Order: sequence, then structure tokens, then C-alpha cells
Amino acid sequence: MRYGPANTRAPALVEDEVLRSVPPPRRPRRSRTVLFILATTLVSLSGCDDGAPNPKGNERDDSSSPWFVETAADRGLVFVHQSGHRGRHLMPQIMGGGAALFDMDGDGDLDAYLVQSGRIVVEPKDRPPNQLFENLGDGMFKDVTTGSGADDRGYGMGVATGDYDNDGDVDLYITNVGPNVLLRNDGSGRFTDVTSLAGVGHTGWSTSAAFLDYDADGDLDLFVASYLNWSVATELGCYNDLTGEPDYCSPRVYRAPAVDVLYENRGDGTFVDVTDEAGINQGVGTGLGVVCGDFNHDGWIDIFVANDGMRDQLWINLGTGRFVDKALAFGCAVDQEGRPKAGMGVAAADIDDDGDLDLIVCNLHGESDSFYVNQGQFFSDYTPTSGLTGVNRPFTRFGIAWLDFNNDGFLDLYEANGRVSRQPSAISSSEPFAEPNILFRGTASGRFEEQMPRGGTKASLIATSRAAAFGDIDNDGGIDILVVNRDGPAHLLHNVVKQRGRWILFRILDEHGRDALGATLTLRVGSRVITRDVRTTYSYCAANDPRIHVGLAEARAVQNVTVHWPDGATEHFGTFSAGQQFVLRRNHGIAQTDPPPSGSRLARWPLPAPIAPAKPPF
Repeated sequence: MRYGPANTRAPALVEDEVLRSVPPPRRPRRSRTVLFILATTLVSLSGCDDGAPNPKGNERDDSSSPWFVETAADRGLVFVHQSGHRGRHLMPQIMGGGAALFDMDGDGDLDAYLVQSGRIVVEPKDRPPNQLFENLGDGMFKDVTTGSGADDRGYGMGVATGDYDNDGDVDLYITNVGPNVLLRNDGSGRFTDVTSLAGVGHTGWSTSAAFLDYDADGDLDLFVASYLNWSVATELGCYNDLTGEPDYCSPRVYRAPAVDVLYENRGDGTFVDVTDEAGINQGVGTGLGVVCGDFNHDGWIDIFVANDGMRDQLWINLGTGRFVDKALAFGCAVDQEGRPKAGMGVAAADIDDDGDLDLIVCNLHGESDSFYVNQGQFFSDYTPTSGLTGVNRPFTRFGIAWLDFNNDGFLDLYEANGRVSRQPSAISSSEPFAEPNILFRGTASGRFEEQMPRGGTKASLIATSRAAAFGDIDNDGGIDILVVNRDGPAHLLHNVVKQRGRWILFRILDEHGRDALGATLTLRVGSRVITRDVRTTYSYCAANDPRIHVGLAEARAVQNVTVHWPDGATEHFGTFSAGQQFVLRRNHGIAQTDPPPSGSRLARWPLPAPIAPAKPPF
């Protein structure tokens, strides 16, 4: 984040200066390859005998109807974030806090965990705790923090979820400014701090984190993004050039980017730090958002990191235990002008139905989002033609997701916003950093159109939003949103889209009974092949519902449901009816018997054959 113009008592730094520890960026490669056109594929759905719709019929006139209703207090989810600001502008105060939606007790609904901050200059015992809320089964919540063991009092940033010990229960990893914490779940909503035993108590300033099986050995490893090498004692004093008031510094003035951390799971409840051995130490950054996936389709899980004011990183997994940052070569490190942006939140999905993962990174006010379309071995920047260059440029975006909120078959886009520096014109009289959030409706053309009222609620909610976690809290087929707001109450946005389309929900479990993070689901709706990954880490400092939700519009069933497991195995599960949630367990489907391709894990499954477009996409 550049945070707007600022003066500092530190040595002067030119705004466009590239950090000396990183070589200047090169102009990204540009593709002349024709992109598989989303609209062409979707039009082919009409006339299919499983009820697939005509896309033109899905363009519902819901532009004036709210998509969400804020229901946090009414549902018993009462949480007020505290930044700890008391006059002095300490950098972490503008960055927290985090949120998770996860099934802590295995009862089939999403519970909630909210990460608190508090005053950074006091002892942990004097800070407010993180809070745990149990879902009572109907989307109502009860605060069960007391006695749960989940009440960490570090200066909190974010949270990751995953079953690190393969006992079938979802565990929590909390990132802090200071020692991080691993909480082992006993399955009943009781948690034990096993940080020391596990060896994952990184003491830097951590932000987003992700559980992933990068070595395909059947247990979850852990990646932790680091922001700055920072301390209270070395904090700088910065002033805003526009207002003349004290303000939060840009991360650039510190000249202190940090190295992210990779822990390998030994399979016995402990981890080993393999940052150096894996090559992650070959790059520094100001990491905020993290998303994992097989971006080059070679069968190994890669890691994308959105860096704040520095080049983003795409750590390509070589399958040997080592990673190489290929973001520049792949064209997703900088924008079309060769400039790094203030990367914050990030999301990944197969937006164009060609079987590979596309990326979106949200950025600071004055900067557009970065919408990268995957062309197989490189990305093309389609931001200028996506409809995402103008509406959100005035805002600073953090939490983000590509999900189908109205179940019409097209992925929509939600962004949680909040400033990081004071601006002359405040939107809220009580909170100078507050902004409205933004909702974009995905369309058949592949473009995004802002959904009004702004943010999808009847009246725009003005807050300083940070983490946004996404999931279906009441299992009604509509994706809901949990938003943490700096120095304000959390928002729980219940999905109330009128005439929502049909839907289907899958939970993918491995042989241990845990969510198979990194697995890929493919299914057919009419002639369309849809690809979705099992993941919890995306957005910003958030952990999300690992279940795979697919909007079906008017389709009544999905066919050819297939799971591609992280170790390269494939199972077919058949046909399923819409409007239900299904659990797909490993070894309960029909295993693919075709011999593996040469190169073993390479090319786990073929990419769909592209359909030649009749006109340029987007």
C-alpha cells in the first residue's frame, strides 16, 4: 500500500522508487493466443436435456434489489474489532483483523472465528481475546469462546484452517504481529495450543497463511506470508501530504520487506521450517494475500502471494521440494505498464471454463484490480476489458472473492474496502478510513457489472473493512459473507437474492475424513465443463468454506462428477441432482483405471478442448 502521499522522519523515499533488494520489474509477456470464450461455452447450454438454461434468460432484472442483509447482531454474532489506536500511528493498527468460516464440530454447518487485535504495546493478557462462535444449525450463532481454548490474545492479523494431524477435525492457525499460534481441535470445539510442540510459532509480522500439501505426501504443510520486519521501537513518524496530519506510513518507507515461511509437516504432529531448502528465501516481499493452486497444471500445488507495493510472487512447485518464483515469466508480477501494485486480497478460479486457474488481485485506491487470465503457461492481463478498471479505483480493497452469489452460473465478485490513509474527503464522520464495499455481477460476456445498491445491501454499509470470509452459513444454497471491520462491529451478510438459481454443494473428504485441500472437482452441466478447487485460503487474512458451491441457474442435475486428488489419483462419482449438499469421500467413487501419463504426475487430467471464439473475449 502506498497509503497516499506521506512525509516521514525517515530518509526521503521517492514514491516510484523500487526497493533496492528487488531488481526492477520487466514488462510482462503479452499473449497473442486467443482465449477460450466464456460466452460461447455458456450459450451452448440451451436446449440440453438436463435442464441447462439459456444464458439470456439468466440476466435477471435484480439491479435494484439487495443481494444481502446485514444480520450479525440478530444472529448472535457480536464482535467488535479493536485496533488499539491511541494517538500514535503504529503500522499494524491499520491492517487487522481476520475471520474464518469452518465446521469446528463436524455437524455440517459453518462456525465462525474472529481474530482480534487490541493494543500492541500492552501484555497479551491485557488484550481482548479472539472469539469463537458456534453455529446452532439454522444460521444462528452462540459465543462459545469461554473455555474453548481458542481465545488467543496475540495482536491478531489472520487465520488459516486445516486438519494438520489428519484426525478429521479442523484446526486453526492464527497469524499475529509476534508469535503465531497453532490450535489443535479435539472435534468438539475445544482447542489446545500446540504451537511449541509443532514448531510453527513464527515470531515476525505474519498476515495470511495457508495449509497445503505441497509435497503430496498426504498431510498438510503450512505457508505463512510475512509483511514487514517491524517493531514498535523502530516505528517511524509519517505525515499525510494532503491533510498535514499524522498518518500511517507506506510500507516502502521502512525498506524492510520480509521472507515468507514454509513449514513441512512431518506427519507426527510436528513441522520443520524448510524455507531455505525450498527456495522461498530467494525472495522478499510485503505479503498480504495468499492463494494456492496448480497454476501450471503439472500436478503440484503452487503458491501465489500478493505483495503490497512490490512485485507479486508466483512460487511454482518443481515437485522436488523446491519452489521458483515465476511471476515475472508468467506475466502476473506487475501490471501492463511493468509497475507493481499494492496487492492486498487475492482470489483464484477457472473463470473461463478452460480447466486452469485464473487470478484476481485487488489493490489500493488509484489502482485498478489485476485480472489475470491463465493461458496455460503464462497469464494475460484482461483488466482493461473486464469492467474492473473504473468503479473500484477510488477504493482500497482487501477481502475479495469470485463466487456465484445469485446462482446464475456466472462467478460474481465481492470486494471489502477500507482506506489506509486519511483523505481530505471522509465518507464517514466518525471513521476517516471507512468506505463502502463493492459487488460486481458476473455476466455471460465475461465482463463484470457493478450491482446496486453499492455493496449489495439495501443501504451501503460504510466501514473500514479488512478480512472477508465466504460460505453458506445456513445451508440454503446461497453464499453468505462475514466481514471484519477495523474498530467496528463485524458484518454478517445473509444472501437474500431474489429468484436465485438452482445450486449444488459438494464437500470433498480424503481417506482421513478431512477436507481434501488442493483436490479439484470437475463436473458437466449440459455441454459446459466446470472446474472448481477445494481451498480455504483466499481473500485477505481469511479462511473460507472449503465446500464447492456451483450455481446452476435452471439446470436440475450435474453429470460426470469427478475428483482429481492432490496425489494425482482420479475418481468418478456420477450424476447428482440440484438443490442438495453431497459429501464425496475418497475410495467411494470409481477409480480411473487409465495408466498414468509419462512423467507420472504431469498432466493429471486433460484440459478441455477450447472452442474457437467468434469474437474477442470480454
